Amino acid sequence: MSDQRRALASKGHYTGLIVFLALSLMVSVIGGLVTAGSVTTWYPTLQKLPFNPPNWIFGPVWTALYILMAIAGWRVWRLSQQSVFAPPLALYGLQLALNLLWSILFFGLHAIGWALADIVALLTAIAVTTIMFLRLDRIAGALFLPYMAWVAFAGVLNASIWWLNS
Repeated sequence: MSDQRRALASKGHYTGLIVFLALSLMVSVIGGLVTAGSVTTWYPTLQKLPFNPPNWIFGPVWTALYILMAIAGWRVWRLSQQSVFAPPLALYGLQLALNLLWSILFFGLHAIGWALADIVALLTAIAVTTIMFLRLDRIAGALFLPYMAWVAFAGVLNASIWWLNS
């Protein structure tokens, strides 16, 4: 068995997975609470591109992405001798914080331009995290690819909303 597989299979690894899932889902819940009020009041008043997805799609997509992120983070944590200070995990935390900040800026404060700046920083953090994860564990890196694609698409939507509503 390789060192990588041994690290992922070691005793107690499910506790770490639960922690990563809880952290990711906590960010999701807080973001959802910030978003909830604006989705039915402010957000429908904005001009959007014709291919803007319907509101109901965001919840399931984000839930799946947060689960994939948690699994990826957990896999890297297992390979980093369980150190939360490892650079890839620091980037993991940064991208989670930027992700939550976007919800606060866009839906909480209605600061579309600042949210756009945040999403550029978020996409950069996701890309660097993905590269670092790929170097350590191909599966962890691959689990971040749908997230990166979705945030890139969200960036297009954010930019278009900013442009159309300025």
